[in-house]
Amino acid sequence: MRDATLPTVLVTRRVPQPVLDRIAAVADMRLWEEDRPIPREVLLDWVRGCAGLYSLLTDRVDEEVLRAAGPSLKVVSNMAVGYDNIDVPACTAHGVPVGNTPGVLTETTADLTLALLLATARRIVEAAEFVKAGRWVTWRPMELTGQDVHGSTVGIIGMGRIGKAVARRLRGFDCQIIYTDTQPDPEAGALGAGYVELDSLLKASDFVLVHCPLNEQTRGLIGARELALMKPTAVLINTARGPIVDQEALLDALQRGVIGGAGLDVTDPEPIPPDHPLLKLDNVVVLPHIGSASVATRTRMAHMAADNLIAGLRGERLPHCVNPEVYG
Repeated sequence: MRDATLPTVLVTRRVPQPVLDRIAAVADMRLWEEDRPIPREVLLDWVRGCAGLYSLLTDRVDEEVLRAAGPSLKVVSNMAVGYDNIDVPACTAHGVPVGNTPGVLTETTADLTLALLLATARRIVEAAEFVKAGRWVTWRPMELTGQDVHGSTVGIIGMGRIGKAVARRLRGFDCQIIYTDTQPDPEAGALGAGYVELDSLLKASDFVLVHCPLNEQTRGLIGARELALMKPTAVLINTARGPIVDQEALLDALQRGVIGGAGLDVTDPEPIPPDHPLLKLDNVVVLPHIGSASVATRTRMAHMAADNLIAGLRGERLPHCVNPEVYG
């Protein structure tokens, strides 16, 4: 039975039950129950009259959604660190604060980055499939040989929280770490990382790790020109956002041997079609965007997003707000 005294909120996917219970205690909740993105037409219908929107990175929140919600909308809370799925300027123009979940997935994503780096460099997935296919008949000196991570030069594009966490891990591998960003980071020196321009990083690195956010400046940052600067043995790892890398240029570079391999936790689009040519290459490892996929991290993310949502419903400042100018 609907409680007309409570504000209405739309939650676009089922999250852990304790989080849903917290939301249900303070709001009349419209929950998309299916384990797939809420269809656009349903989102536009169900958001009407809502005071809060609890969204995922698969949900595009733009002017059309804001207009459909109407003046009742008080908060958009995104269960993600990134918010490229949200038109933040449009939300600000409507006076709607936008929340995200920064910091919570840093260490978990750094772990996954290292796992993907090692899996790609040492051909782990390919080797496992080799065994399953019954092709392991004896030990051969050069069979399935990969590249050493220890002692290599690793270039990090984006020395934010995750970039630093990855750099800390790589110090244990005695890697030479270089990085590029919009400007040098004073904390990077303590990690043994040296600042260089992007082109220099691409030319020098054995492994290139993408950790920058997706925005208008980084969309397509790694294209055909940049890939051509890399070593023919170099491996590209992307655990940030798919559109930062020109996927067709990457496919061409891999097919022609311009670079040695790629490990991708993110693609463009997501999910990548199962018949995409990238998935047919032995020197590519593709994962289904699982950088933050530990039970503890995803649960904490869900609670942080609920914190933002509930604060917005109460007219309080969001604990983690990406457009604080909305309070000006």
